Amino acid sequence: MTARTKHLSLTGLVAATHTPFHADGSLNLAAVERQAAHLAANGVGHAFIGGTTGESSSLTFDERRALAFRWMEVTWRSELKVIVHVGANCLADSRELAQGAQRLEVAAISAVAPSYFKPGSVARLVDCMADIAAAAPELPFYYYEIPLLTGINLPPSEFLAQAADRIPNLAGIKFTSNNLMEYQLCRAFRGGAYDMPFGFDEIMLGALALGATGAVGSSFNFAAPIYLRLMKAFAAGDLKAAREEQFRSVQVIALLASRGYMGAAKATMKLLGVDVGPARLPNASLSVEQVAALRTDLEQLGFFDWVKHG
Repeated sequence: MTARTKHLSLTGLVAATHTPFHADGSLNLAAVERQAAHLAANGVGHAFIGGTTGESSSLTFDERRALAFRWMEVTWRSELKVIVHVGANCLADSRELAQGAQRLEVAAISAVAPSYFKPGSVARLVDCMADIAAAAPELPFYYYEIPLLTGINLPPSEFLAQAADRIPNLAGIKFTSNNLMEYQLCRAFRGGAYDMPFGFDEIMLGALALGATGAVGSSFNFAAPIYLRLMKAFAAGDLKAAREEQFRSVQVIALLASRGYMGAAKATMKLLGVDVGPARLPNASLSVEQVAALRTDLEQLGFFDWVKHG
């Protein structure tokens, strides 16, 4: 394991970014510069691109490659670091995306497991992740655990136990699961040797109580100030304030989810001055009337005051 990988730790907020589209659904790479500036202005240190929030399964291979290139072009020599998701149902595509990410000198790569033909055992899951990680041996690699969407319910703690000696550049797990028992087992593995950024925004406080120091989330795109206050309050021992911020997160996410989360989240970004366009099918976008209603509901909730930063 290289020193770079061994000491990698994703602290603070990592925004799982939207992939921007034009109104006709084509890729809008010009919008990336505005996205990056928005994240930096809101205290976000890393962008996780081309993941679930980035609608990666709805992107072509060439679009994913172009997206990574554009993010690195925009963030070159800036403090905002880029993590590229390279997971796909086709492992050959994943390997090629990983190789491209290494050539771009991104901060790290991550991958979900193939989820149409699913690995039927932890050993097969390790085989898949080892195959991808080996294509970019100089980059820290994160297995992306998200059973809600992949339908893969293999214990991530067992993945770590089998992968630790198979994947030299394994940095940890992007842990997008609400299984806090497994989260503790993963954090404790080999004395906490592996990084465990948490990916369930709605219960971040629970993960912080169990030792999390970093998180990867979609709502950090539009609500980062809420989570920064949450983390600050927790660090200061002010659990009352931390719980208040966490419940604000819950209310915002519940509101967006009730309208179709992807389309509503992208509409919210536009309301904040960062137009990332519509969602791509099979996700749905909001109509003009639905966006107007969403704005009203967000105003009544207090959202626009909650996400002010200074």
